[in-house]
Amino acid sequence: MSNKLAEFIRARREAVTPAMAGLPGGGRRRTPGLRREELAQLCDVSPTWLTWLEQGRPVSASAKMLSRLAQVLQLSAAERAYLFEVADKHDPSHGTGEGGGPASAELAAIVAAIDAPAYILDREWSAVAWNGAASALFTGWLHGDGDAPNQLRFMFLEPGARDLIVGWPERARRLVAEFRADIGRQADQAPLAGLIAELADASPEFRQWWGAQQVQGRDGGLRRFQHAQQGALSFNQVTLHLARQHELKLVMLLPVS
Repeated sequence: MSNKLAEFIRARREAVTPAMAGLPGGGRRRTPGLRREELAQLCDVSPTWLTWLEQGRPVSASAKMLSRLAQVLQLSAAERAYLFEVADKHDPSHGTGEGGGPASAELAAIVAAIDAPAYILDREWSAVAWNGAASALFTGWLHGDGDAPNQLRFMFLEPGARDLIVGWPERARRLVAEFRADIGRQADQAPLAGLIAELADASPEFRQWWGAQQVQGRDGGLRRFQHAQQGALSFNQVTLHLARQHELKLVMLLPVS
């Protein structure tokens, strides 16, 4: 367990008064914050476990336990994100509208303000917002029906993707390498593990390239399409992460000048 995590939890515990946590505040205290025993009781863990956690000893802190700590310690969105970052755990509230992340209406407003094909991907690379230009470009992917449309499912399971995307084999292979780099150690966690198994079962190409263990950064660059109605199109792809919910990626396809 990192010293950064231990120091942060200890500091935040000392900043929460018994009254803030709904506890009686009687009796003399050396510090105004919660005692370890009180925080342990509120989090339903043993005082010994919490002591070891604050000492930076190698104890296991699950995502569920960290979520409970964040709740009891009344962490802000930024503090909660930092807690999970230093604990090297994925925050289960990401993608559910919790933790101060942008709402769907705000995401829709972001892409609507962009005068070029633009969409926002979540941790599973499913589109959670897109504009009309992106919908017109990616026929068979970005639409308003059913669940959030997944980019990898479109790339490997939608036959029209091979006609739309110029140089499909190289682009699809690179997409798998970018996806592996993006999800890292979370690949064996739900729902990512289920998505990977589904794609590997349905697509021989995905199964081959996923097994190749290649990793590449999502660097953007030239993207070419052969659209059934619009003809040959070329764009420069730019990908940015949202500050308040870093796992969300804003992808813009800017026209080549």
